[in-house]
Amino acid sequence: MAAVGGGAMPYDRCDRFDCDVLVIGAGIVGLSAAYALTRAAPGTRVTVLEKERGPALHQTGRNSGVIHSGIYYRPGSLKARYAVRGAAEMVKFCAEHGIAHEVTGKLIVATEREELPRLHALVQRGRENGIPVRELGAAQIAEYEPDVRGLAAIHVGTTGVCDYGAVARHLAESLTAAGGEIRYGAEVAAVDRRPWGVAVRTADGAVVRARVLVNCAGLHCDRVARLAGDDPGMRIVPFRGEYFDLARPELVRGLVYPVPDPAFPFLGVHLTRGIDGGVHVGPNAVPALAREGYAWSAVRPRELAGTLAWPGSWRIARRHWRYGAGELHRSLSRRAFADAVRRLLPDVAEADLRPAPAGVRAQAVLRDGTLVDDFLIREAPRTIHVLNAPSPAATASLPIGRQVARRALGVLAAAGV
Repeated sequence: MAAVGGGAMPYDRCDRFDCDVLVIGAGIVGLSAAYALTRAAPGTRVTVLEKERGPALHQTGRNSGVIHSGIYYRPGSLKARYAVRGAAEMVKFCAEHGIAHEVTGKLIVATEREELPRLHALVQRGRENGIPVRELGAAQIAEYEPDVRGLAAIHVGTTGVCDYGAVARHLAESLTAAGGEIRYGAEVAAVDRRPWGVAVRTADGAVVRARVLVNCAGLHCDRVARLAGDDPGMRIVPFRGEYFDLARPELVRGLVYPVPDPAFPFLGVHLTRGIDGGVHVGPNAVPALAREGYAWSAVRPRELAGTLAWPGSWRIARRHWRYGAGELHRSLSRRAFADAVRRLLPDVAEADLRPAPAGVRAQAVLRDGTLVDDFLIREAPRTIHVLNAPSPAATASLPIGRQVARRALGVLAAAGV
């Protein structure tokens, strides 16, 4: 049988396995799944393939480090359940393993009257999700953030910050200590799925055979799903989030967010005091011209053509062009970005914003232009695909990993392993 993606792979015996479970992607979700497998079923042979030179070099290592409370997400959704549970677990995990973290709490601030109903709706949503929320009037905001201005706010005490890169590195170390293997510089080029297992060929020609495949490839998860012969029904449309560092970090004590637009899964430009004491400002959300398009100059024509060929991309553009135009303007004009920040923090000047590394959000988009708003995990024969795991996936990574591990172990059990 020819391998999907080109080239034939020798795979003619069902007893020649290099591992039981093969995980693609050494971001925090893939590593959490691998870690959960070794804890739930010691002795399970787990291998992780990662195309980069080390773990957590994309979404995991390029976010603002926030441990999200779960207040934004629809009650009963995977995001709500896993973020609430994951936030508590992430704080405990960091404390147990000496990883830098802090539970700071955060403010969500309404700066215009039309935002007040959405703020009140967030209070109700938070309570439905079991999150302690305190409502604040304009004068009470200064108790938490003396330099922030708004008409009203809510304080969410369970929000925090941590070093997700360090979390991922600890997961990787724990995996290898338990007998697992991580192969870096191993980009997946082809997948050959048979009734008894899966074979994956990497770009350097190596072949890895496994009983079960777990796809946690993040920005490339839809591509890997297609290599496996599955139609994911969605496409990753990359959105770049651009950040600045605040030159006067003393203006912000903790975390300050605007009231989000419920039509989008993005939270808007916010202020985050990180574990290093610096304050990150951002991100915005602009289309990236490559899956790993961390700057306007990063263009990959084939990937861009794939995004443009997806009908959902054009439907997003038609439906939300005004929102998109504003994000583009803030991307191209630091003055416009500073104006957005001044809605929350009036004393900020354009000169206070210093460029910082950007991130790219792997956003799943359906054919009809719907932005997938929940975590999306699908199963196929001998395969589990994690197809939408943007923020708050880092917060929720430990519960997500356990869910993926349970499914993988279920496949192994069904195969009599």
